[in-house]
Amino acid sequence: MDSTKESQSIASGWKRERIQPSLSEVYRSMPVPQNGSWFRKMLAFVGPGYLVAVGYMDPGNWATDLAGGSLFHYDLLFVILISNVMAMLLQALAGKLGIVTRRDLAQACRDHFSKPVSFVLWVFAEIAIAACDLAELVGTAIALNLLFGIPLIYGVLLTALDVIIILMLQNKGFRYIEALVISLILIIGGCFAVELFLSKPVISDVLKGFVPKKEIVTNPEMLYIAIGILGATVMPHNLYLHSSIVQTRKYGNTVKEKKEAIQFSTIDSTVALFFALFINASILILSAATFFSSGKVVDDIDQAYELLSPLLGSSVASILFGVALLASGQNSTLTGTLAGQIIMEGFLNIRLKPWLRRLITRVIAIIPAVIVIALYGEKGTMELLIVSQIILSFQLSFAVFPLVFFTSDKKKMGTFVNSIVTKVIAYFVAVVIAILNIYLLVRTFVD
Repeated sequence: MDSTKESQSIASGWKRERIQPSLSEVYRSMPVPQNGSWFRKMLAFVGPGYLVAVGYMDPGNWATDLAGGSLFHYDLLFVILISNVMAMLLQALAGKLGIVTRRDLAQACRDHFSKPVSFVLWVFAEIAIAACDLAELVGTAIALNLLFGIPLIYGVLLTALDVIIILMLQNKGFRYIEALVISLILIIGGCFAVELFLSKPVISDVLKGFVPKKEIVTNPEMLYIAIGILGATVMPHNLYLHSSIVQTRKYGNTVKEKKEAIQFSTIDSTVALFFALFINASILILSAATFFSSGKVVDDIDQAYELLSPLLGSSVASILFGVALLASGQNSTLTGTLAGQIIMEGFLNIRLKPWLRRLITRVIAIIPAVIVIALYGEKGTMELLIVSQIILSFQLSFAVFPLVFFTSDKKKMGTFVNSIVTKVIAYFVAVVIAILNIYLLVRTFVD
């Protein structure tokens, strides 16, 4: 089948053949060399994966990783590993959906499902964005409080300024946003590399932690933390985000060019998620080597910050922890607001000014954070982090199942449809995530 017939075949699998792209201001704005070397083409696709990886290392992950390390030593490193492997598969599918169909996941849902179903999915997605944004701005506010003594309520309000940063950078080009995100990821990675050096973990024990243990399933407390790590790692808004931002690249429309684009996009997201794996694993390893070894149970970011320097014997330990948290929170707010715009434009086909859409997303998250901080103070912020992760866990399946369904439908994907093996593995992952998150929800409400 030639490229024209292939494109027509894919288009016929959707109700609407022509759609207005999300993030239209940067859609296909970044050229891909047609005749360059493999490496040059690969470099052209580097970037979207790192924006996606940010969601896998956001402040919502920190509490579960800290608790896992301080309670169960290195035993839950396997859970972090398997969570990232699941994420690599799902993000690869999200990138493929966007490249092949020129639709992001939100647009694909609006196109395929009835209006009532699509509306419900939009509501769930918006709740997830608000929950994710809530965790990110709370994490940023905590970092500002720890490093500079800024009261939490003022720190939350300061996070609204990221809307201005995004607009300034996006007006210069999407590469500037990608460069900022990658720079902040490197700062986070550098901070934890030093922390690991200071904590001196036993390498042989760390490696054993990546081997699965039956206690993860048989020990209820360990299982609870493990599912919390899974829920905090695989983020629903990242699937919407990735399926859209891969379309910032101006790749060709032939079967060969789309295959190349899928290959490069998958490499980009997979390599970027290895950075997320390193950072999540580093938090747990740091917690195990420092707190577990000292007999201290730590599941609070503030508590970890206060204890690191005295336990490691270096004043820089707590500072680096706070800097990494600040970089993580700021990075996550940048990508979260982009995802919010994609979800609203994709599901509702509403085109608001970018600054207005991002301001709406931020205000929705700021209001509950300000109320809770005003009423309950620091304790309330940690409860907010926990609640945000529960909401994200509940929403996850409503993004995962449509993604797997669309990419497994030959009418919608043509020759790019998932292979039998990929389809079986993807549905297995979707079912496992759904079952574990149901268990997490039930256990949380029972407790």
